[in-house]
Amino acid sequence: MDNRRQFIVDSLRESAQTKQNIEQKCIGEIEKAIGLVVTALKNKKKILLCGNGGSAADAQHLATELVIRLSPGIKRPGLPAIALTTDSSTLTAGANDLGYDAVFARSVEALGNEGDILIGISTSGNSESVNRAFRAAKEKKMVSIGFLGKDGGASKGLVDLAIVVPAQDTQRIQEGHITIGHIIFQQAEQELFGT
Repeated sequence: MDNRRQFIVDSLRESAQTKQNIEQKCIGEIEKAIGLVVTALKNKKKILLCGNGGSAADAQHLATELVIRLSPGIKRPGLPAIALTTDSSTLTAGANDLGYDAVFARSVEALGNEGDILIGISTSGNSESVNRAFRAAKEKKMVSIGFLGKDGGASKGLVDLAIVVPAQDTQRIQEGHITIGHIIFQQAEQELFGT
């Protein structure tokens, strides 16, 4: 097998192993997250999401799944979810005027209300912009969920619920985060609107 093919095989196996490790170590936390999301949405609360880089893209992806839908067979209204990573004017003004580490916290301060959920996504758990958002969420009496990786970093001690993907490689952690997000939101959709 040539190097390119071996890399592909190794990557697929590593990704599959990460999902198996999530099954073994994270099911309880994922179940709790589903319950928190269902309760918030039943109570007409919203979900805010944030992250940097690939995690910013995941925040946008997952917010869209709630606003639009996951399961084509379920007819439902849009659900309130906002990715704090999408407004370039707010992000750049915040970075310029307050410093980048404050950009998500400022949006949480402006948009978050008691009982809303903040999902912060960080592969290391050490992103200061995400951690400041968690602190702001606590001040607003929001529920905070961390989609984390490695050892959970500083975020692990700041959130109400930490879901730590048991992996060290950033790509594998990100793949785990999007899978976990899909599971949580699809099951919440089913419980709220399924027949």
